[in-house]
Amino acid sequence: MRAWLCVALCAVLSMQASQAAPPALMHAQRHHDGIDPAAYWVSEKLDGVRAVWDGRVLRFRSGRPIAAPAWFTASLPAVPLDGELWIARGRFDVLSGVVRRDVPDDVDWQPVRYLLFDLPGAPGDFSQRLARLKHIVADAGLPWLQAVPQQRVADRAELASRFAEVVAGGGEGLMLHRADALWTAGRSDALLKLTPFFDAEAAVTGHVPGKGRHRGRLGALEVVDAEGRRFRIGSGFSDASRIAPPAIGTQVTYRYRELTARGLPRFPVFVRVRDLP
Repeated sequence: MRAWLCVALCAVLSMQASQAAPPALMHAQRHHDGIDPAAYWVSEKLDGVRAVWDGRVLRFRSGRPIAAPAWFTASLPAVPLDGELWIARGRFDVLSGVVRRDVPDDVDWQPVRYLLFDLPGAPGDFSQRLARLKHIVADAGLPWLQAVPQQRVADRAELASRFAEVVAGGGEGLMLHRADALWTAGRSDALLKLTPFFDAEAAVTGHVPGKGRHRGRLGALEVVDAEGRRFRIGSGFSDASRIAPPAIGTQVTYRYRELTARGLPRFPVFVRVRDLP
């Protein structure tokens, strides 16, 4: 146990040298047809805010501390945890408003749950870590601390059925954790995401004024992605985000169905600001 904590704290608490340094985390690659889903644990992809508990401080994936109420974090286990702050399907905007505040509102935090899916830096394969995670959650006995439900599927047909069920119910898609994979920071086939759309990130470079019913507020965002491709995102915005759009330089997540002949995202749709400030 001590050896695990040492490794985990080294991995997750690398941020301590700088408060803004992001923690070492596993990140998902896109699902592809070459994988055997029977080798994976499958869970719903949550539309929440990723949160990392280092044993003492709850942080965004950017490394910035989350201003959660004292009662929310006081009894969390003294071990590194990785999961999502979540309220319900389709409630990301509400959740975002709650958790980004510098001064937490106890009432608004009541419906927020911390749903866990891994133990950063812990030994053993994912199946072993999952069993340990369930014990940690059970021992903590906190209503707002839960393990993300995981299940196995027999084949691609069962995976497709589960995917269709989640998407039809308003979910974002599925996450697949390879059962025999050790915890390793970065992207690999150990963690996959299966969604109806491609999703990507880009930086805001400009604001295009709206016309017609959007006159006087945002019409579209001008953005540039990591490959240097420049394009506009003109849909997916709430009224609030059109009135107060993401600032220049902000990283945003968007979705698209395919690339055009010019290699640009076709019909990009704004999803959210990537990292909370």
